[in-house]
Amino acid sequence: MVTKNVQQQQQHRVDVVVPVPAMVVAAMASPCPANKLLRGAIQLAFGFALGIAVAVYLIGSATPAAVPGGSSLELFFPLPPPAAASTANLSAVRQKQPPTPSPEAEKTTTAIKSQSWRQVDASGGNSTADQAGGGFVDISDEELMKLAAAAPREVRTGGGGGPRPKVAFLFLTRWDLPMAPLWERFFEGHRGLYSVYVHTDPAFNGSDPGEASVFYRRTIPSKEVKWGEISMVEAERRLLAHALLDQANARFILLSESHVPLFDFPTVYSYLINSTTKVYLESYDLPGVTGRGRYKRSMSPVVTAAQWRKGSQWFEVDRGLAADVIADDVYFPVFARHCSRNCYADEHYLPTFLGIRHPSRVTNRSVTWVDWSHGGPHPARFTRMEVTPDFLRWLRAGAGTTCDYNGATTTVCFLFARKFLPNSLTRFLRFAPKVMGFG
Repeated sequence: MVTKNVQQQQQHRVDVVVPVPAMVVAAMASPCPANKLLRGAIQLAFGFALGIAVAVYLIGSATPAAVPGGSSLELFFPLPPPAAASTANLSAVRQKQPPTPSPEAEKTTTAIKSQSWRQVDASGGNSTADQAGGGFVDISDEELMKLAAAAPREVRTGGGGGPRPKVAFLFLTRWDLPMAPLWERFFEGHRGLYSVYVHTDPAFNGSDPGEASVFYRRTIPSKEVKWGEISMVEAERRLLAHALLDQANARFILLSESHVPLFDFPTVYSYLINSTTKVYLESYDLPGVTGRGRYKRSMSPVVTAAQWRKGSQWFEVDRGLAADVIADDVYFPVFARHCSRNCYADEHYLPTFLGIRHPSRVTNRSVTWVDWSHGGPHPARFTRMEVTPDFLRWLRAGAGTTCDYNGATTTVCFLFARKFLPNSLTRFLRFAPKVMGFG
């Protein structure tokens, strides 16, 4: 039944395409000799027309849909097909194509090309890594550590007459910087001698200060930090890594949002840059629950109980030791795995690491003054009315102590102090010009 219907449709199409006029039929039937030639010509023409009609029908049946954009001429005079590559050629092409890099690899490659250990500008300004947007790469911590570990270990500042070494100020904060106006006055007029890096809670959505601020776009890609946990050390390493990408940074000081400077910038800069061989970090053995009692036996044999050290987290290190901290793939992983639950890695990792690797470089003191006299897990906090000129002078004079600086005894032992509440800012702004020499 299906075949019969198709044959009927085909016959119908032929009949419709080529109708034969009655007069032509009559002429062909005539016995006149002259008409024989006419009949032959008509038969030839009829056969040619019938052949074309059948060809059109067959092509239409085999190709129900026309090629988009093609012309009707292509049905009879198709364009030659494009040359097809052989299987061997396709295999060769595939082998020559490099594998598709992962997103992290692409970010790292871009970072290596854009970052870098370039010369700082001739005016003494910030390096390429410190320009608009901070120049901060947003990659995983693992890739960031690899990138920073590849940075030059020596300070590079452009040679004679060029920019001078810089001090990197690393602010580890919970939210904003309430003491920012005081720091603005501290840094004023000393562009090119410092770099600023801020690590804050990623949930913090405060507005960025104006372009004139030293904190403008200086927040690095940050992650959540929990007090007393390894995330605190991870944040410190993150700050160090970003700062190492600027080849002019020579010294690195960790600060908090409650820190204040006790001296003017030239004094602080000279004190740190001219320090010979030593770094300012506490590293000592403390018997008892808050010292040896925090050691985890599972850290052995990489870290033994005899090597366990404690100290303030507010460190100051030079470029070489900062690079060692970033490149540490022996001790930090042990702390990350085992220093939890009342271990407080931020008070033990760096003191232990430097105590093992560079004991002769450690001064066993911090340049940040903190009051622990009342005991407890947190230091004393100071409110507005406790900030007086006499109190500030006492801190500047060593808080009743002396210390060693480049082989000589001095009372200038603390360059910074904490913990000061935000309401004390107005007092600092008031006293800074008279007592601290800036503002």
